[in-house]
Amino acid sequence: MPPQHASAPLTHNVFFLRTMTLSAMLATWLICAHWAQVEHLPTPAEVFAAIIDQTQSGELFYHVTITLLRVLVSFFLALFIGAAIGIAMGRNQRINAALDDMLIIFLNIPALVVIILCYIWFGLNEVAAITAVAINKIPLVVTIMREAARTIDQKLIDVAQVYRLSTAKKLTKVYLPQLYPSFMAASRSGLSLIWKIVLVVELLGRSNGVGFKLHSYFQLFDIASILAYTSVFVAIVLIIDVAIIRPTEKYANRWRLT
Repeated sequence: MPPQHASAPLTHNVFFLRTMTLSAMLATWLICAHWAQVEHLPTPAEVFAAIIDQTQSGELFYHVTITLLRVLVSFFLALFIGAAIGIAMGRNQRINAALDDMLIIFLNIPALVVIILCYIWFGLNEVAAITAVAINKIPLVVTIMREAARTIDQKLIDVAQVYRLSTAKKLTKVYLPQLYPSFMAASRSGLSLIWKIVLVVELLGRSNGVGFKLHSYFQLFDIASILAYTSVFVAIVLIIDVAIIRPTEKYANRWRLT
């Protein structure tokens, strides 16, 4: 087993590699913008200037906050509803048989169709927007968590039954440690997918949010502002991943390192 102090150089190397990758992406963007010399490919400096301008006006903060709230509500709804259904399908063959065809159907219905139908049925409001986003994400979470539930070690469950562990201890000591990796995978993929769907929802039927602003700037061919809003929201999602999802994933998997 490697010494514990070896994790420090590894952490440093990972940070260095991530920094170099992001720097390379930024340098490539800068080179392409200067080489192309076209109006529709602004430089990073022009995009940064647009971010400053939108921040000072208050527009950026307002619309990004609205979109972020929609993303978070949809994210938690889809994650917990999908996880509950997926685990039930993975652990119960009858439930799986009853819902399997329905799962395939929802996995293959285009997101745009779901969004349009929700707006028609519920109106152009927040309920329709959140519902459309959650419905589009739930089937993927169900699929991930169903496969995770199927791989739960039955021997550990048998041991828990022999020792007559309570339901709460079975959940926290047997089931959850084996489901954590898939749950975190569903969280990471869910966050990246949901905010993209939210933008489409806002573009089609809301009067605020990042998607609404992107549509407005598309009509004006304002590429710098489009990239400004996109860059800020991507940065926020990256911060959420680094500050919340990764530490949670590391904490949940600490038992694997002992």
